[in-house]
Amino acid sequence: MAYLDVFSLAGRTALVTGAGSGIGAAVAEAFAAAGAAVLVTDVDGAAAEAVAARITDAGGTAAHHLLDVRDRAAADAAAARAAGLGGDGVVHVLVNNAGAIAPALFGKLEEDAFRQIVEIHLMGAFSCSQAVLPFLPDDGTGRILNVTSAAGLVGTIGQANYGAAKAGIVGLTKSLAKELARRQVTVNALAPLAATPMTEGIRANEKLAAKTLERIPLGRWAEPAEIAASFVFLASDAASYVTGQVLPVDGGTVI
Repeated sequence: MAYLDVFSLAGRTALVTGAGSGIGAAVAEAFAAAGAAVLVTDVDGAAAEAVAARITDAGGTAAHHLLDVRDRAAADAAAARAAGLGGDGVVHVLVNNAGAIAPALFGKLEEDAFRQIVEIHLMGAFSCSQAVLPFLPDDGTGRILNVTSAAGLVGTIGQANYGAAKAGIVGLTKSLAKELARRQVTVNALAPLAATPMTEGIRANEKLAAKTLERIPLGRWAEPAEIAASFVFLASDAASYVTGQVLPVDGGTVI
């Protein structure tokens, strides 16, 4: 096999959550460009539809699906829809990317805000992974890619809920990697940092933006497309022997 062929996703089907914008949208488009059929899901149905349209307009294969990852029945429906997208009843790749933030210093952090973020990030990853499980192939092409954050690796100020949820995703990733290895399914996580709608509040605040850039050795924010390439790598045969790992794609923020 030619070296570059191992990065191809031709003939594979992927389900990407939170793919209506930001990193999720970039990942969906990158997967399609690599040859995958992609189910673009988001709690914002119009945004998911727009991303799917961009993919099909560019010659790729995609469909859109409204999905709130906190709704287990909706996750089951999305998994079944993705399995039908490629015509073989298989979902090769799941990307648990859906997320949200509700920042507050811990003393003022309300219980509902804590639960909401944990439910979206951690419980969402649980529900979607379990929903996709019956459709994952056992031939070494099955992938679950979870999205964590530096907040889950080293902590952060003002987002204890987000940091706790993202740390939980690391534990979920490593546990699933060990459990699903018997099926030749790999499970990895990425900890990205990019200029997205979720980081807009930080980037728009001069002081916060300056402090954040000080912590990034490369001294700049990545564009979502730069992050997406790492997802293609972990979804492809190039990463067939990589599992249970957390890959920071953050300009050196976590070293």
